[in-house]
Amino acid sequence: MRWSGRYAGYNANTLRKDLISGLIVGIIAIPLGMAFAIASGVKPEYGIYTTVVAGILISLLGGSRFQIGGPTGAFIPILFAIVMQYGYENLLVAGFMAGVLLLLMGVFRLGALMKFIPRSVTIGFTAGIAVTIFAGQIASFLGLRDVAKHEHFIDNMKEIGLRLPSWNPAAVIVAGICLAAILLTPRFFPKVPGSLVGLVVSTVAGVLFFKGDVATIGSTYGAIPSSLPALKLPDFSLDNMLNLWQPAFIIAMLGGIESLLSAVVADGMGGDRHNSNRELIGQGIANMVTPLFGGIPATGAIARTATNIRNGAVSPLSGVFHGLTVLLVLMLFAPYASHIPLASMAPVLMVVAWNMSERKEFAHVLRVRTGDSLVLVITFLLTVFTDLTLAVEIGLGLAAILFVKRMSELLTVAKVLPDQDNKYSKVRPHVVTDAHDCPQISMFTVEGALFFGAAKHFENTIMQTMHRKPKVMILLMKKVPFMDITGERNLSALVRYVSAAGGTVLLSGVQKQPLDMMASTGLLAKLGEQHLFEHTGDAIDYSLTRLDMERCAGCKHFAFRECAQFSGAPAGQRSFVAKGAAAKQKVELGV
Repeated sequence: MRWSGRYAGYNANTLRKDLISGLIVGIIAIPLGMAFAIASGVKPEYGIYTTVVAGILISLLGGSRFQIGGPTGAFIPILFAIVMQYGYENLLVAGFMAGVLLLLMGVFRLGALMKFIPRSVTIGFTAGIAVTIFAGQIASFLGLRDVAKHEHFIDNMKEIGLRLPSWNPAAVIVAGICLAAILLTPRFFPKVPGSLVGLVVSTVAGVLFFKGDVATIGSTYGAIPSSLPALKLPDFSLDNMLNLWQPAFIIAMLGGIESLLSAVVADGMGGDRHNSNRELIGQGIANMVTPLFGGIPATGAIARTATNIRNGAVSPLSGVFHGLTVLLVLMLFAPYASHIPLASMAPVLMVVAWNMSERKEFAHVLRVRTGDSLVLVITFLLTVFTDLTLAVEIGLGLAAILFVKRMSELLTVAKVLPDQDNKYSKVRPHVVTDAHDCPQISMFTVEGALFFGAAKHFENTIMQTMHRKPKVMILLMKKVPFMDITGERNLSALVRYVSAAGGTVLLSGVQKQPLDMMASTGLLAKLGEQHLFEHTGDAIDYSLTRLDMERCAGCKHFAFRECAQFSGAPAGQRSFVAKGAAAKQKVELGV
């Protein structure tokens, strides 16, 4: 690992900044770690273990200077569904497998591929996750009793509706106190974590005034241990791992996306530049080790990373200090955590959901009213009402279809006519008064990517526009940046069609990628490199030498072979003297 740049000039002052930042972020991470674990359907201490182990490893081994790793809200719906279907022990196996996948993605340098996920898809599933998290805390906020947990959103909403009569006023008061503290603390004490203040104040209120009236962590999950658990290997049998490949893949994909998004945010705030592949390697190792200590999957936490930077972090050591802070608090104060009301955890997650909802970005994309708006809405609805996997798959598929459609619409093929007002308007190989093009030379401008979505349009447009089979066809391809195998196939078919009629196809201004494609498929050899020109004027001059000099069927007023000035005129400025009924009329051919 080349970390010299990260620690260049490191001294006691920068160490102090990292220590303070790590301490603050660690304190913030404690309630969040427990809340994320509970919402994921596992014991709160598993979130603490994840914060300690994954937080330290991600900072040490990742590719971002300021990244803070640990359990995040984005994982809640996925982990909850896995726990419901496979159980907690198999969640550890899936988490380990996801770590292996992330490690391989980093080793094979696939980090850059994550940036190709459309923003509309990311906003859609993030907003959907936020809605799921928020709705999932309603039961705890109201103190509802005997609420059964379901995997799907609709079923959970029906369950809450059925249990509404059992709401607990004491739980609502405790939750309200916590929510008020979370919202008011930043106004009066900007440096103090609102979630921690909310938990402390509401826990004290619950102990003093509502003891026994509200469910607590201790009454629901038992006491929280004061140390990390001993190393333990989950069930890594082949059958079990084959059964869990899909959950593992989902965890890996979401973990990779979230971690790299967080790293990008950190780059913008901290003026650094992360290494995406190294970040995936660090995330992978962290997620391979964390399950061995009973921890749940982890990724980069955007909010905590931003807090880390705002509090003066200088190096990855701030993330290490954040993990050590959580470990120290676990060892010293774990018994007190048992008194925290579950109703106090609900506002913490509700505020997290509100902050991660990207509501402004969501509204902005909707206002645009383009295909991206459709992708956003469909991804959002599928995330809420089905599952994240299906939402991302359909969102990406729909985004790809819309992209192909847009790109195909950008391809334009137009015939250059002599009567048009363009730079080729001097190309007049005839002197008749009617506005028609030369029957021996056809020239087309092609603009846009020549790929599978537009290749047929390219071929059809030329065929429909070409009234006669020309002796020479010139394709102006300076504005064709890309050609795929389908585009090459259609171009090849056009070349064969013109060649079969005794004509020749000339290409002008071909860019490197299309040229390489034609070379690799053999089209360039069939076409002949002598038929490629950098400038259109040269292609026109060459085409004149290829004409058979017979009487032009569309220009009956003269014969090219009778042009006395043809052989002596300079290249790029040919003058043709028409003989016959029109006497000596000049026709200029120049570009």
